[in-house]
Amino acid sequence: MKKIINHPSQVVDEMLKGMLYAHSDFLEGIDETRVIIEKDKQPTVGLVSGGGSGHEPAHAGFVGEGMLRAAVLGEMFTSPTPDQILEAIKASDTGHGVLLIVKNYTGDVMNFDMAKEMAEMEDIQVASVLVDDDIAVEDSTYTAGKRGVAGTVLVHKILGHFAHEGMALNDLKSLGDALVTDIHTLGVALSGATVPEVGKPGFHLGESEMEYGVGIHGEPGYRRDTLKPSREIAKELTGKLMSEIMTKKTKKIGLLVNGLGATPLQELYVFYNDVIEELAKYDVEIVFNKIGDFMTSIDMTGLSLTVIRLDDDKRTVALEAPVGVLNW
Repeated sequence: MKKIINHPSQVVDEMLKGMLYAHSDFLEGIDETRVIIEKDKQPTVGLVSGGGSGHEPAHAGFVGEGMLRAAVLGEMFTSPTPDQILEAIKASDTGHGVLLIVKNYTGDVMNFDMAKEMAEMEDIQVASVLVDDDIAVEDSTYTAGKRGVAGTVLVHKILGHFAHEGMALNDLKSLGDALVTDIHTLGVALSGATVPEVGKPGFHLGESEMEYGVGIHGEPGYRRDTLKPSREIAKELTGKLMSEIMTKKTKKIGLLVNGLGATPLQELYVFYNDVIEELAKYDVEIVFNKIGDFMTSIDMTGLSLTVIRLDDDKRTVALEAPVGVLNW
């Protein structure tokens, strides 16, 4: 294992310290909590998200004006504790309530729910939106139901915009619950992720192998195959995603191509070119796109494709609105 670190057990804390040193103009931390929060809190609903470390820039890279108010980080691929999440909720509340955006993993769901109950006992209004955009498998290593993956970032962006505009907590929750039904993601991996404290990849793929549908913690996908050209991968992912999204007679869509940590940007753009050519078969207009690393799996080689239904133009406006975060 070759990594530019000091000690595996210190990676998360030293990463957070580095982030705060670099961006102290608009971010701050809460001591002993691994919570990163925006300094200038507006009197609006505060959005809080988080999960295990190793998915950077998710979620701390999306804290700031127009997106999240706070992100809470657990150990590598491990959910933050209810106490950590509670501190994030308390620090994010300005009297207008807090909305939790939770990826569908058993530990995340349980701990965010516990923190929500604890906050409500302290008279803080809290609601939550559960994101389960991964269509690869129905149940997996850490989930009951579909997993929450890169589409979560689009939920941050859209709900963050409307929270910034002053939307009330209950309305944000309703909007979020509807939104997640229109976001679908599917990925492919060429190699496993190496957790620093483990020191070796979580799973092995041969030089000529790839796996469709691998999760962001290395959970099994739905099929291993010989390594295919980008255009064939694009055909596979696009076909399955469009089958999901066209059930609602969709006319406008947005696309998010997400690197999983060790995929060069040039390859993401090669893949995006193939996706666009594949989508020529469908009667849809692409009105939004993002290409880059948004929710990674440490150093996994691979990518995911997210398709979002954008027939409601307000969603597109929200996605295109400027924000003050590190990684949008």
